[in-house]
Amino acid sequence: MNSEFRADLHIHSYYSDGSDTPLKILELAKTSGLSGLSITDHDTIQAYTPEFFSAAKNLELKILMGVEISSEWQGLTVHILAYRFDLHLQELLEEVQKCRTERNRRILEKLKKKGIVIDEQELKIGPSDVIGRAHIAVAMVKKNAVASIREAFDRYLKDDACCYAPGGKFAPHEIIHAIHRENGLAVLAHPHLLKRGRFVKEILALPWDGLECYYGRLPKEQERQWIKIAQMRNLLITGGSDYHGSYRPFIPLGASWVGEETFQKMVSP
Repeated sequence: MNSEFRADLHIHSYYSDGSDTPLKILELAKTSGLSGLSITDHDTIQAYTPEFFSAAKNLELKILMGVEISSEWQGLTVHILAYRFDLHLQELLEEVQKCRTERNRRILEKLKKKGIVIDEQELKIGPSDVIGRAHIAVAMVKKNAVASIREAFDRYLKDDACCYAPGGKFAPHEIIHAIHRENGLAVLAHPHLLKRGRFVKEILALPWDGLECYYGRLPKEQERQWIKIAQMRNLLITGGSDYHGSYRPFIPLGASWVGEETFQKMVSP
């Protein structure tokens, strides 16, 4: 097993749009040779229970509390990874969750006009009330409307697709401000997925603490582009797999990670 310190800082459990329980993720992290991790479920921190922290301690895994928060800019989604925050951030997350529910209903209405009828109650597939586009994609596969989750996103659900609906009343700078108010770190998630040109320039001008330069199985040449930008702006260079379990089987846990120096900078103020 690799003795090098590796921490995957972008992981989703079944409390948002992943397939695995937090405890299963811990076990998998241990067998995968990870030393640390952060579960960054969408708009919820339900994974962080006393049982979770106790299991992590028993497995000698270091934990950095995290969450992935949805924001919106110019009608497009911008995902923000928050780390090491005070628990009062929960108040913001509850507001974001309400926006997510309203957005889901607009997407379902658009799908209905395309002949794909899905009831809101069909979307709940885990213990969380946080429902997102991935849950809608799973329902579409079950109804044979599409052959795969990827097809659901490509044809209907991704930004700019025919059934996409903007959902956030919070702009990125508002989310960043809220994270900083709660003593957290705000990291721009998977920046390589953002719309290019002026949009990216405007987003990068915000007061980020870091950029997620290592991501999934992103080619090295793309990683280097974002590493250079982060270095020029004196930002943390973070990374993670964006693991979703069986919902994205092509991305294994630990596909991208950070080393001990970066992890310690993020854990300790």
